[in-house]
Amino acid sequence: MMIEKHISALLYRYQCVTVSGFGAFLAETTSAQLDTDSHTFFPPKKLISFNANLKNNDGLLANHITLQEKISYDEAVLEINKSVNEWLSQLQEEQTVVLKDLGTIVKNAEGSLVFTPDTPVNYLTDSFGLSSFVAPTVKREEYKAVAEELEEKAPVVFTPERKRSYSFLKYAAVFAIAITIGGTGFKFYKDDKIATETLLVQQEAQEEVHQKIQEATFFIDNPFAVTLPVKEEVSVKPYHIIAGAFRDINNANTAIEQLIAKDYSDARVLERNKFGLYPVVYSSYTEHDEARAALNDIKLNENNDAWLLIKEL
Repeated sequence: MMIEKHISALLYRYQCVTVSGFGAFLAETTSAQLDTDSHTFFPPKKLISFNANLKNNDGLLANHITLQEKISYDEAVLEINKSVNEWLSQLQEEQTVVLKDLGTIVKNAEGSLVFTPDTPVNYLTDSFGLSSFVAPTVKREEYKAVAEELEEKAPVVFTPERKRSYSFLKYAAVFAIAITIGGTGFKFYKDDKIATETLLVQQEAQEEVHQKIQEATFFIDNPFAVTLPVKEEVSVKPYHIIAGAFRDINNANTAIEQLIAKDYSDARVLERNKFGLYPVVYSSYTEHDEARAALNDIKLNENNDAWLLIKEL
């Protein structure tokens, strides 16, 4: 079984996927970037790295394989161990371990594992459908030459270098127009004054009507309020710390009583799974990090065989 595909599937949703006895693949989100040399824009993405020091089994990968391959949890753990042994054997023989859609791993001269990411896919779901693209460079000098050529044909000044040379033409044109319309200016002034006074009267009438509309709209004698029902948010807890699984429901209830006696007040039994077993839960959580921290504490102080069950929503 190629467990690389299951690691890739989990990296879409989680920041850390641990392979028991081998290491952990980490996903770090980076923002969009611009390569100034090639003028290429890259969308936000997840950068994949590897940490050989994180080897403890958190149950995430094994549970995912159990659900996807429809096998038992113990069989999934055996498949993971089988793949890890093959990888370690290749590294011992100084071969390169190639993990599809993840990268390559080799052992250096000091005996440390060196991971080189090779991710043709973007594991950041928010960037789905986005791809890199090259933007053409802006050639300002060429656009400036085109604008100057247009200035020769049109009376509009585009470039700042020519604005000063056109200033005296503007004032000369105003002076010529003033002389031309001097004879008939008085008549137009009188007509314009009458039109202006008429417009002022119309504006005052419109403002009065507008004020009446505002009073009719906003000053209501008997206002009433409408109360909308608020939908209560439901908390979903898909992460369960399992103390054990029992085929007899009576044994499961006995285990719950023992956990409650040890101050695990949230202990309960889940519905019977497809293997005919009743899982008994220490507690359930909404966040994966919170569940992992609680699992580590239980494995250290209470039950080393406890494991994390993730129920698909």
